[in-house]
Amino acid sequence: MMDAPSRANWLRLATLGLIWGASFLGVSLALRDVGPLTVAAARITLAALILVSFSFVKGAGLPNWNGPNGRLIWLAALIVALATNAVPFALLSWAQQSVASGFAGVCMAIVPLFVLPLAHVFVPGERMHLRRVIGFLIGTIGVAVLIGPEAFASTGAEGETLARLACVAAAACYAIGSITTRRCPEVNFHALAAAVMLLASVILLPVALWVEGLPERITPLSLLALLYLGILPTALAQLLLVQVVREAGPTFTSLVNYQVPVWSILLGAVILSEPLPASLFLALALIFVGVMLSQWGALRRLFSAT
Repeated sequence: MMDAPSRANWLRLATLGLIWGASFLGVSLALRDVGPLTVAAARITLAALILVSFSFVKGAGLPNWNGPNGRLIWLAALIVALATNAVPFALLSWAQQSVASGFAGVCMAIVPLFVLPLAHVFVPGERMHLRRVIGFLIGTIGVAVLIGPEAFASTGAEGETLARLACVAAAACYAIGSITTRRCPEVNFHALAAAVMLLASVILLPVALWVEGLPERITPLSLLALLYLGILPTALAQLLLVQVVREAGPTFTSLVNYQVPVWSILLGAVILSEPLPASLFLALALIFVGVMLSQWGALRRLFSAT
């Protein structure tokens, strides 16, 4: 059995939700001057520079190719780079031209439903049982209620069905990346995070330059937004993500997908004075019940240790 997530990992998970929930404002500002692939490539490249430098300062460097399991570690890092960065960014940036904006948000909430069976098969100690499945289903319904029925409204765009499938495929990619992070052989988590982001930048930067080219102009506000996105929601978030997955497992980590839309809406109300949806409290109640059900055993062990 995997140990119950520590209080530190619950805190890291909440921090991840807050960081990613706050990233939407930064993305919207950056998109005023540059395309979606360029935003993704810029934030990932900056994060790679930060994480590689930080890892060498910490004395971890990058995984040793010729060390124990060195090739397997780099293969895992490549799979994670593709599954959590390059492929889903490309799928979502293409799909969101045809689907309702909220549909991608709902699809991110089904990531835990992909993680459950994968973790059951590939991660020792992470069992899929009825209470956990019901909890995750309730949490997913909570996110759907929060975003609202307009997420499922048809846009009438050509290829909408294929675009919706692309959003679902992006959610599956994130689940695969989480499982691979957990199954990666023993390695310093700073080194693994740096390797993942370095490979992601090498993959995505040429694609962004080829598809969108260099931006014709970029305002100081958009530049600040890109710097923010690279430092917090990408570099720091990648470090936290790797640490939580390695220590607490992918099933626990997938709960962050229920937090992100909540934080996004709350911060939008506080910072941008956006109206709160009428369904907020019902959605929060469903998400809370879903998390409690899915993590009941872990929470009971955590509080019994106090």
